[in-house]
Amino acid sequence: MGLFDSLKNTAAAAAAAPEQGGNKTVEVVFAALPETPEQFKALPQAAMTSPFDTAALTVLALCFYPQDREASLAMLVFLRGPRPLSNYDKQFIRDRFMDKDYVPRSYFKGATPQNNYLPAEPYTVRVSENPYSYQNQGYSKLFVTSGGADSPREITLRLAKDGKWYLWEQFILAGIRAPESEDPWA
Repeated sequence: MGLFDSLKNTAAAAAAAPEQGGNKTVEVVFAALPETPEQFKALPQAAMTSPFDTAALTVLALCFYPQDREASLAMLVFLRGPRPLSNYDKQFIRDRFMDKDYVPRSYFKGATPQNNYLPAEPYTVRVSENPYSYQNQGYSKLFVTSGGADSPREITLRLAKDGKWYLWEQFILAGIRAPESEDPWA
C-alpha cells in the first residue's frame, strides 16, 4: 500500500522548474513514492547534494507519520544526519499530528482545502529561496508553499563536511486551513 493510496491510487513522474522572479524556486518531483525507509534512502533526492532536495524530502518524511510513525521518524533521523532526534523533537511532532494529519500533504502541489489536500500528480514540492536564504555560512533557509497557508513555511538546512545538506529545523507543521470535509462553515 502506497503513501497516498488511501487518498488516490496513482503513479508519479519527475521534472524540475526554472528560477522565477530573481529568487530560485525548484519543483522537486518524486518519480516514485517510497513505502519504506530503505526506499526513501534510495530516492535520487536522498543524495542530499542540494538543500532543495533535502527540504522536499522533509515534507515527504512527515507525510508518513500518520500511516507509520516509526518509518517517518527513521526518515527524519536519516535527514538529520549526525544530529539525532531528541525526545522533545519526537514529542513535538507527535503533538502536531494529534488531529491534523493533512498538514504535510498540503505542501504538495495541487493540495488545497477544497480537495481535502489531495496532492496532484506527479507529486511535487515547490521549494524557494529568497535573498536572505544564505545569510549564515553553512546554512540554508528555504521555504515551502502550502495550499492551506497564506505564506510559505521555513525549513533550515545545514551543509556538512561530507557535502550533504542535512535537516537542521523545520517550521512546516504549524496550523493551516482545515480541509473542507472538516470545516462546518465550508
